[in-house]
Amino acid sequence: MRLFRNAQGKARWLLVITWLYVLWSLAPVLLAVRISFNAGKSRSSFQPLSWKWYWGDPDRSVLHDPALQHAMVNSLKLAALTMLVTVPLGTAMAIGLHRWRGKMSTASNTLMLFPIITPEVVFGVALFMVFTQVYTNVPMGFPAQLLGHITFTMSFVVVIIRGRLTAIGGQYEEAARDLGATRVQAVRLVLVPLLGPAIFASLMVVFATSIDDFVISSWLSTSAADETVPIKIYSAAKATATPSLNALATLMLLFTLVAVGLAGFALRAMNRRGGEDAGAAGGLASLSG
Repeated sequence: MRLFRNAQGKARWLLVITWLYVLWSLAPVLLAVRISFNAGKSRSSFQPLSWKWYWGDPDRSVLHDPALQHAMVNSLKLAALTMLVTVPLGTAMAIGLHRWRGKMSTASNTLMLFPIITPEVVFGVALFMVFTQVYTNVPMGFPAQLLGHITFTMSFVVVIIRGRLTAIGGQYEEAARDLGATRVQAVRLVLVPLLGPAIFASLMVVFATSIDDFVISSWLSTSAADETVPIKIYSAAKATATPSLNALATLMLLFTLVAVGLAGFALRAMNRRGGEDAGAAGGLASLSG
């Protein structure tokens, strides 16, 4: 039994199970990444290492295949625009919901969670019906995909920002108002700096969610012109695929990991009391000065 206990006599088996699960989950991803470095066309066995499918092949590498490049540009553009539109709107909505007092506030807060708890395939079908039956003036393809991603990711921003607003409280804004600031000045000079880590985390979460989305993008896609990377990988995998798809997926994985890592760093920063006090002091100092 000593094998499953540490020096303090506490059980290690939970830690062992956790690491086994992590390794089991990472194995398929690591295999797919390794295949992207194959020198040959095989996607089922390991071959000598090469950068061929990233930039070495003159026709089918990610750097030289127009179809793969188009899918990557579409994914990055869709994620970037979604991020730039959703986060400001979601921040404003979170502040409004946080301050709303009344019988309808609880219902509104519950409705805001629906996109998170609703299965994404249901959400995708619903958006498809909306854009084909109700808002028929919105073109299918990239415009509909952008609106769909904004609708889906808005809830994530509201949840993150509201959590930060609850932790901050209202004392800093009240102090700013006591120093003569208007409501707009209190929000701009005090509240927004305090929300900085949460806003940055929201940007990264929205980016990572949008760039990896398949269901909503595929339901609202009309042709190869608005294919994203997940759609391209899904459609090409049915045909005779090369490790260039693995290379493309690896690049998207890298973008996502960077975004999630930055979001985690920002969320950790939110829990540091020193950052909160410094942001508040800076905002109040600018008002008193």
